[in-house]
Amino acid sequence: MRHHRFPIGLSVRLKNRAYISPRAADTYQITAKLPLRDNSPQYRIRNDELGQERVSNEDNLEPIERGLTSDH
Repeated sequence: MRHHRFPIGLSVRLKNRAYISPRAADTYQITAKLPLRDNSPQYRIRNDELGQERVSNEDNLEPIERGLTSDH
């Protein structure tokens, strides 16, 4: 059985944006861990700026790296 890898509060992007409106948000924050579906962890994600919320499986999410600067 697979387990959720991402914590609540993590900022993420959708890897596959097929079938999603071009006006959909680019970044989301994980707000809840949901039960597995077809042995794949599910998450509720939300973009507060646009008020968009959706559910995505873990395989379609990629974490957004924070704290990177051009000095490195």
